[in-house]
Amino acid sequence: MSGPQPFRLPSGGLIDRSQTLRFRFDGEAATGFAGDTLASALLAKGTRIVGRSFKYHRPRGILSAGSEEPNALVELRSGARREPNTKATTIELYDGLEARSQNHWPSLKFDVLAVNSLLSTIFVAGFYYKTFMWPSSFWEKLYEPIIRRAAGLGRGAGVGDPDRYEHAYAFCDVLVIGAGPAGLAAALVAARSGARVIVCNEDFCFGGRLLAERQEIGGGPGHVWARRIVDELTSLPDVRLMPRSTVFGVYDGGTYGAIERVADHLPTPLPYQPRQRLWKIVAKRAVLAAGAIERPIVFGGNDRPGIMLASAIRSYINRFAVVPGGRIAIFTNTDDGWQTALDLAKVGVEVPAVIDSRPTVSPQLAAQTSGAIRILTGSRVVATKGWNALRAVTVRTPAGTEDLEVDSLGVSGGWDPAVHLCCHHGGRPVWNDAIAAFVPGSLPQSLMVAGAANGTLTLAACLSEGLRVGAQAAQAAGFTAKPIDVPKTEDEASGTAPLWYVAQSKGKAFVDLQNDVTADDVTFAEREGFRSVEHLKRYTTLGMATDQGKTANVNGLAIVAAITGRSVAETGTTTFRPPYTPVAIGALAGPHRGTHFRPARLTPSHAWAEEQNAVFVEAGLWLRAQYFPRPGERDWLETVNREVRNVRSAVGFCDVSTLGKIDVQGPDAGLFLDRLYVNHWSTLAVGRARYGVMLREDGFVMDDGTTSRLSDDRFLMTTTTANATKVLQHMEFCHQVLWPELDVQFVSVTDQWAQYSVAGPRARDVLAGVVDAPFDISNEGFPYLAAAELTALGGIAARLFRISFSGELAYELAVPARFGDALARTLMQVGARFGIAPYGTEALGVMRIEKGHVAGNEIDGRTTARDLGLAKLMSTRKDYIGRTMSNRSALLDV
Repeated sequence: MSGPQPFRLPSGGLIDRSQTLRFRFDGEAATGFAGDTLASALLAKGTRIVGRSFKYHRPRGILSAGSEEPNALVELRSGARREPNTKATTIELYDGLEARSQNHWPSLKFDVLAVNSLLSTIFVAGFYYKTFMWPSSFWEKLYEPIIRRAAGLGRGAGVGDPDRYEHAYAFCDVLVIGAGPAGLAAALVAARSGARVIVCNEDFCFGGRLLAERQEIGGGPGHVWARRIVDELTSLPDVRLMPRSTVFGVYDGGTYGAIERVADHLPTPLPYQPRQRLWKIVAKRAVLAAGAIERPIVFGGNDRPGIMLASAIRSYINRFAVVPGGRIAIFTNTDDGWQTALDLAKVGVEVPAVIDSRPTVSPQLAAQTSGAIRILTGSRVVATKGWNALRAVTVRTPAGTEDLEVDSLGVSGGWDPAVHLCCHHGGRPVWNDAIAAFVPGSLPQSLMVAGAANGTLTLAACLSEGLRVGAQAAQAAGFTAKPIDVPKTEDEASGTAPLWYVAQSKGKAFVDLQNDVTADDVTFAEREGFRSVEHLKRYTTLGMATDQGKTANVNGLAIVAAITGRSVAETGTTTFRPPYTPVAIGALAGPHRGTHFRPARLTPSHAWAEEQNAVFVEAGLWLRAQYFPRPGERDWLETVNREVRNVRSAVGFCDVSTLGKIDVQGPDAGLFLDRLYVNHWSTLAVGRARYGVMLREDGFVMDDGTTSRLSDDRFLMTTTTANATKVLQHMEFCHQVLWPELDVQFVSVTDQWAQYSVAGPRARDVLAGVVDAPFDISNEGFPYLAAAELTALGGIAARLFRISFSGELAYELAVPARFGDALARTLMQVGARFGIAPYGTEALGVMRIEKGHVAGNEIDGRTTARDLGLAKLMSTRKDYIGRTMSNRSALLDV
């Protein structure tokens, strides 16, 4: 092993050695092969340090071979396409790839901020809550910029993303998540039944752990069996195989979110090709076969470059033909860790010892080493040596303490089933003592689990369970699955004895490698009263990094359990939420960016607002005045504060023409609104207005606004600007599909009317000069929540509403759109002696929040009426859209 890839084995692996790929890391040229990941290519090159840790800036190397990687975060590409915090272990190598390490200065090998490690007594858990408190004026100018600079990870491009993203939809009978042995078995039996099957696999190759192991299925290599199954699935007409596709979330109604990395393995996307595609998949049944994640062991100095998960070492040897060192020891508490030692020995790598924490191991297991590997039972690694790379480990054995010279250490602490997706829909995992891990508990009706994700950790059992669950999924979707014989496999050893943390270790023992959370931090947080695992997570940042604690959570929980004298089951676990792995913001936005072909919508007073030096903000397709700066004002905040003070002390007006306005008429208009809104409308008196809230079918708030009754069979609805189109479409669906028998008609009149809010103590004085006599706008003549049709500006038809969202005396005056500009100018003229000034949406939002009204940002599709403090508005005497689902236990404050 020499040359540009000194740690590449001369043969073996599943890479294509005929295709040499050139790439650069931190500006240095290197090569790899087709089928490599960036991580495997860096290891083949001999790169040990790939990044720096979050808080202490300690050197970090590659830990894993998958999406659980906490250390190897890199910046990918350059210029506008630069993407930070990308896991090197999941980046498919391509010719011309450019990657850079991050979170260091001035260089990766010499980082000045590594001094933070010497100041660890200051940077304890929750230090930011208790330090930098004085003087308070220093916070924004000094403390915050320093903390942000020191604690950041990657840097975004700072300019618009030039890539394209798409949204797509798919429907199937059975969705299989994961393409390891269990997933492929489930997909095969379901596909043979005639069901429409989609298989999502986050890797670019199908096979899961079969690609990383030397296990045989049916007398041949496991990866060959996987290839044969994939070939059959490809030949079937109703099967869609989706490599490079991660299911990141589980939602209502059997809906799953998936991200397909269409062109991330190319230097640039092809013409008209998206970089990524966001899928919304609706499945009658889904089989989760996402496998399990190997758990490390916490001990002193366990973060040094060269320390890796034992299963990852096997992946690099067997799949990529790469060895991460020349002298590699194994530290394990499981039988599985021994397989790594055997695989290393098979390819000629020196294994100085297998360090097993268990007092004894089976003779059969020990015999597999043929006496060529030293066996240290009842032993534990208590410290490591080296700085930028591992040089030695200190082992405590029953006979004493000794140092072993190694350049790499494989660690195997057991396996944690990937239960995350099971919990996205409110499910909670349960503790399984037999495998010392959490396994799926309650599940959504449409979701089933198979294989290692279900705690089934042997190959034969995974295949059997995959076939059984796949058949059950197909049957539940309405198909008959024929039995398939389980292929023959070798028996495997699977014993384990839990070991979470090596007590009395020397040096920092890291639980969460990315966020630099140590065992001492967990102990410190518990001592300060943070016993709840949710509080512990937020106080220490355990499990809050880009890997979401995939290799850290269980060890952290076990340490808390030991401190508090509870079991891990009693301690519980934190809540898993989407996304399972990070999703690009561009993919979430998809095609919904820029102006497209839809024209910008301008209010009737837009030209006048431009004359007033307004700064505009996009609100849907509308351009609304955000604030009106004056000469001498230093920033937007000073302007907004002035506008708010002016409304509170004198009078101001704001253009609210963009609010959706829907004219609802007919004998059943009141009944129609009763069914749409949570509160009553049929009882509203003519000439009165009322505030209302509308729910989606799932019980979450869709929109809010006021509706006024102009006559017995005529109402004027207002909606928020952003939701005007959505609400009108919802009303049309309800009328045409749900209640076609109702005699009601409605139409949007948003563009027909210009409307202005006049607010402040002098609002009535201003309106007195605009509204035509003899209309009485006194408090007695026109009380709060009154509505009327009248004339203004000398005979122009108008509508007036006594509505306030600012907490001040306020009215909304509407005139036909062609008179909107004239009304704005007239309000300024008439109100000049009362101190009138225009205000924008920013000041409007401030005043709504100050007075406790619902602000636009609070209606984001994830809040309920109860969340917004509007529970009393919800009628208990009538039915309405969303009523049933709003009373789900998960949405109630219980």
